[in-house]
Amino acid sequence: MLAALGWGVLAAASLVLGAALAFVRRWRPGPVGAVLAFGAGALMSSVAFELAEEGFEIGTPLAVASGLAVGAVTFFFADRAVERLGGREGGESSGFPLALGSLLDGVPEQLVLGIGLASGQGVSVALLISIFVSNLPEALGSSAEMRDAGRTRGFILGLWLTVAGICALATVAGFAIADLVSGNVRAAINGFAAGALLVMLVDSMVPEAREKFGDKAGLAAVLGFALAAGLSNLT
Repeated sequence: MLAALGWGVLAAASLVLGAALAFVRRWRPGPVGAVLAFGAGALMSSVAFELAEEGFEIGTPLAVASGLAVGAVTFFFADRAVERLGGREGGESSGFPLALGSLLDGVPEQLVLGIGLASGQGVSVALLISIFVSNLPEALGSSAEMRDAGRTRGFILGLWLTVAGICALATVAGFAIADLVSGNVRAAINGFAAGALLVMLVDSMVPEAREKFGDKAGLAAVLGFALAAGLSNLT
């Protein structure tokens, strides 16, 4: 249980790191886009070689497909609800959609991480790196928007510490329930995480990476994919 908590904290730590980096300097769009693209590629690999592949190994195709559908629909409507907060139009709620989006995709990701630990597979290095890298630009962008909207440093760091704490606890929760659920339920959880991530990637992460990093975003994404894929086959 302590090991699960430790790995969960490590995976979620990049959320706080990204928030802190927003106060170090004002980052140009290019570097942020490069990290976004690299993280998107790494997450694509994790969806294919970690979440979906493992789901098909431990459960039925129907369980994985059902999880994919539910995860995609849940993230889609939750993301639309977050947009209605007005964060993308500026004002006091600026940055909140990105923060809530990080929570929405972070919880299932780290739930899967905890289940993998409890199953005796050890920590998935590829999934861990994918989570860590993809969290950075989300937290950085959100924190920069909230800073520009007049939020204090203490408020912003406190918000991200809360989000990171919930995500870390999701790893512990995954570890705790691993022995209580069937293979099909675990496969559905993997599918749920994969579905939520795919919607987030296509709707948010990839378009923003392309906007900020231009035609080099594809190359950065392939590098992220290659690294995560290689790590998946080594562990």
